[in-house]
Amino acid sequence: MARKTSLFFIIASFLSSCYSLEKSVEASLPYSEEINWPEVYKPTKAKFFVHNEIEIEAPPEMVWNILIQAETWPEWYEGASDVNVRNTESGILTKNAVFAWQTMGLNFTPSIKEFAPPYGLSSESEKKSIKGYHARLIIPTDIGCKLITDESQYGLLTFFEKTFQPKKLQ
Repeated sequence: MARKTSLFFIIASFLSSCYSLEKSVEASLPYSEEINWPEVYKPTKAKFFVHNEIEIEAPPEMVWNILIQAETWPEWYEGASDVNVRNTESGILTKNAVFAWQTMGLNFTPSIKEFAPPYGLSSESEKKSIKGYHARLIIPTDIGCKLITDESQYGLLTFFEKTFQPKKLQ
């Protein structure tokens, strides 16, 4: 049994080396520097960090209005289900909102930590096995805007995420 356990950790260690925190943080620059990261979630301190960005041919206000309608996320994001904004009847995220949703097969109940229309929206989710801070930044461009989504995580599940599914959040 000890041999199988050792083999598992050798394979897991090898696979986790495929994920590079440094490369993810570097790819997020200079945008991640514009995010008001709580100290514990700063990208360079994260156990797992992912950066995504997309250019959108729409004004920031339009993208913002779609983004804050959390209960409609499953209509355009296949990874979202059972979204429910808990402290408003409108289903729209607001300052200090709390929402429940399922993503990646797990249930989360994040709370909004930064609400800066129409450019910044951040939420924090804390479970026993994983803690995360998800920041969304909307930057005006000549053709519309760029939507940046950065997520910083730590906790036991981050080891498995970066080892077995390092590209899942991209």
